Amino acid sequence: MNVKLITILLLIISNVFMTFAWYGHLRLQQSGISKDWPLFVVILVSWGIALLEYFFMIPANRMGFSGNGGPFSLIQLKVIQEVVSLSVFTIVAMFLFSGEKFHWNHIAAFLCLVGAVYFAFMPAK
Repeated sequence: MNVKLITILLLIISNVFMTFAWYGHLRLQQSGISKDWPLFVVILVSWGIALLEYFFMIPANRMGFSGNGGPFSLIQLKVIQEVVSLSVFTIVAMFLFSGEKFHWNHIAAFLCLVGAVYFAFMPAK
């Protein structure tokens, strides 16, 4: 499989875990599962999920980084990661938090991200 594709796939998987680490506890609280958990338990559970995120993020960055023979510069990797992060977050928020609505300004923000990707990958002159 193509290194670019593997890198992006690993970034997507890592961001799914990170989104659940950062925001999943809110859904658990809403559903009553973690309502009575002490904050330190919520933090430990989130850290455990975030650890899984690192099992995918670190290989993605090492494999994808041009300094290691990969196809992407450090800045390009970061821009890809941010676009993936916001895309994954939007999908998860729409499904797990049904009260969250997608509005025109969110579409405008995503179009700005597309512009960021364009400029990050544009050849420097």
